[in-house]
Amino acid sequence: MARPRSRHHRRDTAQRRVMFYSHDTFGLGHLRRSRALATALTEADGATSAIILTGSPVAGRFAFPDRVDYIRLPGVTKLTDGSYVSETLGLEIDDTTSLRAGLIQTAVEEYEPDLLIVDKEPTGFRGELLPTLERLRIRGRTRVVLGLRDVLDEPEVLAAEWARKGAVQAAENLYDEVWVYGMRDIYDPTIGLPLSDDLRARMHWTGYLRRDKGRPADVPEHPYVLITPGGGGDGAAMVSLALDAYEQDPDLSPHAMLVYGPFLSGEVREAFDARVAKLGGRVTALGFDSRIEALIVGADGVICMGGYNTFCEVLSFDKRAVIVPRTVPRLEQWIRASRAEELGLVRMLDETRDGMTPRAMIAAIRNLPHQGRPSQAGADGLLDGLDVVITRARALMDRTGEA
Repeated sequence: MARPRSRHHRRDTAQRRVMFYSHDTFGLGHLRRSRALATALTEADGATSAIILTGSPVAGRFAFPDRVDYIRLPGVTKLTDGSYVSETLGLEIDDTTSLRAGLIQTAVEEYEPDLLIVDKEPTGFRGELLPTLERLRIRGRTRVVLGLRDVLDEPEVLAAEWARKGAVQAAENLYDEVWVYGMRDIYDPTIGLPLSDDLRARMHWTGYLRRDKGRPADVPEHPYVLITPGGGGDGAAMVSLALDAYEQDPDLSPHAMLVYGPFLSGEVREAFDARVAKLGGRVTALGFDSRIEALIVGADGVICMGGYNTFCEVLSFDKRAVIVPRTVPRLEQWIRASRAEELGLVRMLDETRDGMTPRAMIAAIRNLPHQGRPSQAGADGLLDGLDVVITRARALMDRTGEA
């Protein structure tokens, strides 16, 4: 029989420990945001370490800095009907969720974080985080933060989703603070949620999360437009449209560098590769590069979808960009892109207004050199998120252990 552990305070009380929960059932967004936050917190304080709990199947393809590590939770896949299945284990989804919940609870108990930062989902995937959050609240030592991106979804849809999951009650009762990684005067992701005045008083708008250039990457010697659908799992339509533009306009310039993302693969990618091969070097393609920041830095402009991380990189590296937002299953990207266009930060290719046609994409690429840069619209004043996070994290961890 295993010997029960004594739950005394850690002996290394001078060290600070931060844990991130990133459910990551699909895509890269949650993991990349947690990684950026973990890097900032550990670089700002040599006595801080961090662990990221993630369900991302590609976590191992990223480099993590010193004192940042990750624990891979069993993966799940979302089907077209909205249901989930275990990614590799062949278990029923309830069994997989139970397994993940147990791993989360064990990791938290063994690591004993001073601060737990939960990304986006107050109750975790299918409620898997609730047992751990309730234990932490009773114990009272670990401070718990809910981190929200700048846009979640249209208000009515979000309100129904949070009601169904019990997310409002969890946010009210189980979290010390809520951090919104955006600007309140640009968009409030909690519009329509029945949050109490008490919880709203615990909310902090940090600003967007500035990104650094990261590790160097091999970039073309000639000018290029970077085309990236982020993780790529829902980016086939955008990639196809960009290739249409180069196929139909032989004089379109500059050349393009296409990064599919790790989730655009199989027959779809093979078909795209065949099209790229016929373009005579005007478009080059690669599957995935974790050093995407360096590729964006080297580009003359960016054609992308409207995910949070790519948007932060466009602002951080002051790149002219055309955003082609997805509109299903959420309107998140469209809301973000439309507000950014209103502010003059980017140009959006809108299906209703512009049409998703090769002609519209050709015009957008040709117009890139004539767009204003994000800095000309005040982007630099939007990017204080990491500094605010560091300040708030220190304030909360200084309170660790208080009654």
